Amino acid sequence: MATLLDRLAAGEILITDGAMGTLLQAAGLQPGECPEAWNLSHPEVVRGIAAAYLAAGSDIVETNSFGGTRFKLREYGLADYVADFNAAAARLAREAVGECAFVAASVGPTGQILEDEGGDANEAALYDAYQEQVIALAAGGADAVCIETMSSLLEMLQAIRATKEHTELIVISTFTFAAGARGPRTVMGVDPARAAEEAVDAGADIVGANCGSGIAGMIEVARLMRAAVPHTPIIIQPNAGLPVYEGGRTVFKETPAEMAARVPELLAAGVNILGGCCGTTPDHIAALCKAAKG
Repeated sequence: MATLLDRLAAGEILITDGAMGTLLQAAGLQPGECPEAWNLSHPEVVRGIAAAYLAAGSDIVETNSFGGTRFKLREYGLADYVADFNAAAARLAREAVGECAFVAASVGPTGQILEDEGGDANEAALYDAYQEQVIALAAGGADAVCIETMSSLLEMLQAIRATKEHTELIVISTFTFAAGARGPRTVMGVDPARAAEEAVDAGADIVGANCGSGIAGMIEVARLMRAAVPHTPIIIQPNAGLPVYEGGRTVFKETPAEMAARVPELLAAGVNILGGCCGTTPDHIAALCKAAKG
């Protein structure tokens, strides 16, 4: 099978998957329960989610490992399970998709704030935590790592370095932006152009944005990134609209058809990989796939 980067270089538009947490919650994940622990306790559910996205048209399926660093697992008293949870996450996704899709290992923020950004965490500690996670994900059979939902450029750079220096995985780097008077910015004040440029300089193979907004809010982000890194593949994974609190829970109400209607604008902005984040389901991915490849 051609590599992920080969297919992108050939001009193909690829589809990634949608939300993991949304489907885990639908399957019974309780508030306060560790999602990554389901890789060992409920492997059939995690494997089934990956299979559902493959059936919907995903070319790339992510792993159930977003909070798989020692920092996040420590919140559940599970810091000793980094290797077990992450290796299982990659293995389950691979079992579900075989060689029919690529496995991109999900790596999220540690929840720590670095000293240079007003917190008390140091870069070496974050580097070590990401190194531990990505080595396990590579051992489980991932093709790439998707370092996602990042607000801190400094944290992103540590995750990229750890991956490039300790694995052969392709690196996908995505940030979360919110609209503002000065245009889209992360909560740390990083704009899309700077985020893309510095991530690529650090070794990212693919850059983009996820979460933070619905599909309409991603169009400007994609344009700004494409202008900043004209030769680097761009990935966009929006939520199913902005979150709404109803009946004691957060819901995302943008329909598959509403998301699919904006796909031509994203492709015109230079997007190469398209998928979903919070609230998106296999039905959303199927609609995006049809709109992008039809």
